[in-house]
Amino acid sequence: MNKKFFERFDITLFLSVIALITIGIFAIFSATQSSPANMDYYLKQMSFALIGLVMVVVVSYIPPRYISSLTYYAYGLALVMLVLVLLFGKTINGNKSWFYVGGFGIQPSEFAKVATVLAIANFFYKGEEDNPKIKFLDILKSLSFVLVPAVLIKLENDTGTTLVILSFIIPMFFWAGVSPFLLYAVVTPVFAVVLAFIDINYFIVYVIVVAVSLFFFKRHWIPSVSILLLNIVAGLSEKILFSKLQGYQQNRIKAVFDPTSDPLGSGYNVIQSKVAIGSGGLWGKGFMQGSQTQLRFIPEQWTDFIFCVIGEEFGLFGAFVVIFLFLIIIYRLLNNAYYSRNRFLSIACVGFASLFFFHMFINMGMTIGIAPVIGIPLPFVSHGVSSLLSFLLMIGIAMNTYRHKDIFL
Repeated sequence: MNKKFFERFDITLFLSVIALITIGIFAIFSATQSSPANMDYYLKQMSFALIGLVMVVVVSYIPPRYISSLTYYAYGLALVMLVLVLLFGKTINGNKSWFYVGGFGIQPSEFAKVATVLAIANFFYKGEEDNPKIKFLDILKSLSFVLVPAVLIKLENDTGTTLVILSFIIPMFFWAGVSPFLLYAVVTPVFAVVLAFIDINYFIVYVIVVAVSLFFFKRHWIPSVSILLLNIVAGLSEKILFSKLQGYQQNRIKAVFDPTSDPLGSGYNVIQSKVAIGSGGLWGKGFMQGSQTQLRFIPEQWTDFIFCVIGEEFGLFGAFVVIFLFLIIIYRLLNNAYYSRNRFLSIACVGFASLFFFHMFINMGMTIGIAPVIGIPLPFVSHGVSSLLSFLLMIGIAMNTYRHKDIFL
């Protein structure tokens, strides 16, 4: 019986998650000991982690057809909660995205990410067809599942989560079978804007690369030229788009390329974080021995900047362990998606993998100065009940995919 249990239980994924949560609890403990008001944060993280791990096991046993049948109800509830938080939520650090119940903060946008992924996956599910043909109208309809919560979250002034909820569109669409040429048309203008912001010469080279790559798609010249012109217009519109951002958002983007441009403002956390990680060396200063951590040079480092605590106290080795565990999780999610015969769960796992990768890359990038500070947590490691439970819910569904990988919906 035990052997049969483990054959259907993704033990590698489960143990990787437990390892990350454990590292996070130790990091939160160290980061909060010099802050008496927040010393119990690690206990809260531990308590909700235990609840969440039980939820993971329970969710892994639910028949996939039940998850699919509840998807749109969950999505509708998520939208209602996003509206309610705009009306009655509490504003923290400029973001009106929190409910407070019994002393605990609940952030509906964290659960909206899960609901949106499931809604898109369910929409692309086409019964038992192996290769359903996706029409352009299908793409527009599926985009509405993303745009509605994205707009509501943006109204909360939460730019970070807005970008997160947009991050899984391309991978999910690709896995669902949307034309690579169409995806190329959507993605390339974004890079054109970024490169034009960095340096006009990079933009010019990029346009040449796009022009050459379009030739290999061997499509009619009208859509190919249209995509090329779209890239050129997007790049030339960079200054206009940048001017539409709020001042603090502009400063955060500038701080990525030059944190010293505002060392006491938008660049402060990045500078202190780089000092902390750099001072950790190969093996770190030791648990609770980090000067940057214990002297609280970085405000609320137990949340979005938790990675600098790991880098300072556990060094490059500790940072590598965390990255390695995330890569295992992402690999298992994609592996489960690849081998699942259940199209709904397969597409959902790709969406979850995209979320994990985006959170990992941007959060770690913030701490070492290669990504703008947009305030998103490091899954399982940063303190936060909503984030912890929402990511554990994703893991539960991923383990459900593994358990039912040979079963059609």
